[in-house]
Amino acid sequence: MDQVTQLVIFNLDDQKFALFLSAVMRVVRAVEITGLPKAPDIVLGIIDVQGGIIPVIDVRKRFRFPRREMQLNDQLVIARTAKRTVALLADDVTGVMACPVERIVKAEKVVAGMAFVEGIVKIDEGMILIHNLDTFLSLDEESRLDDALMKSAGFGEKG
Repeated sequence: MDQVTQLVIFNLDDQKFALFLSAVMRVVRAVEITGLPKAPDIVLGIIDVQGGIIPVIDVRKRFRFPRREMQLNDQLVIARTAKRTVALLADDVTGVMACPVERIVKAEKVVAGMAFVEGIVKIDEGMILIHNLDTFLSLDEESRLDDALMKSAGFGEKG
């Protein structure tokens, strides 16, 4: 029997992206994002989800998509990495897709140096890039985000 994985599909403009369902906690409508001084450029800010502070990642910036203002119908995909919970801002989330594992092409076979993309799935409408959330932020971005979160929580140096 073929092994199948579940992917949560979301869009930025006309490009489809995915996360493994096992990493996704929930999808919510976009809410106001509070700025986070000294955070890496890829971090739009933070949101409060049931008392937890979650950084919002700008997927558009990572993939060099044109910047655009947040829309009323944008959605946040709240997901777990090995280190933290994050929210990815998406134009919309289209649902969950069952995908045979053998249809996923490892990203390094197609484009070298995109550590934040784990795999690519070809569908009739084009390609779906599957994110690897554990490598989505570089080590430097992770460190700067940790520092910014600590400072925003009132810990560490003021400045």
